[in-house]
Amino acid sequence: MTGGSPYGSTSGSPGGVARKSEIAHSLRPMTIYQLIQASQAHTDADWILDDHEIGQVTIVAYIASVQTQATNSQFMLDDGSGRIEARHWIDSSVDDESEKNGIVEGAYVRVLGSLKTFGSKKYINTNLMRPVSSPAEIYFHLLEAMTVTLIWERGPVKLTSKNNAAGSNTAYLTQPTVVSSDQFSHLPNLHRLIISFMRSQPPHDEGVHVGAIARAVGGDAVTISDAVDKLMDDGLVYATVDDSHFKLID
Repeated sequence: MTGGSPYGSTSGSPGGVARKSEIAHSLRPMTIYQLIQASQAHTDADWILDDHEIGQVTIVAYIASVQTQATNSQFMLDDGSGRIEARHWIDSSVDDESEKNGIVEGAYVRVLGSLKTFGSKKYINTNLMRPVSSPAEIYFHLLEAMTVTLIWERGPVKLTSKNNAAGSNTAYLTQPTVVSSDQFSHLPNLHRLIISFMRSQPPHDEGVHVGAIARAVGGDAVTISDAVDKLMDDGLVYATVDDSHFKLID
């Protein structure tokens, strides 16, 4: 289930606009408690948690209740750390198949979107909501959210040669190994790094967010976006739910 309302415009210097765009396209796994703790200086400011800016967020939670109105559906989500409302704006030209897709009260779902407020109440403006396909995804998300939080607080872990010899390899601690297949040997190193990282991720219908790719392989958002665009032109990846999520072509 996809949806959501426009983010609105940004103002200021070109550099400020570019910075806002980069933040808006980053994706951070979080808990509901962290979303509740986030704050903003004013209604148009970026959300901040522990002195770090927040763009797009993803959470995994179960649906405690559902309220459907003419223009939107409101889902009360609970992940054990807190509760927050998620709003999905209904496109009148498309049939709402939430129940058919398993997005019902009591189901666990993954939600992607942005943090908003109405009055003094926080909610998630959803871009994507889908049922959780495996219990392992719930635990994986919690571990991922903790890992990302620790990296923001303390910086990436510096592995010793002993760690490397033991084969320690995660997307958050080391860069993915470049694929050695002859199929991709003609590609630039950055393109092969991106393909390796995408191959290492659990399969999801929405694919991999460009922000996650940038964090894993290193580099600024513009460079990564240009590289992904080139991979699309070469017929190796394709966009899924929006212009920020991609999957490899089998």
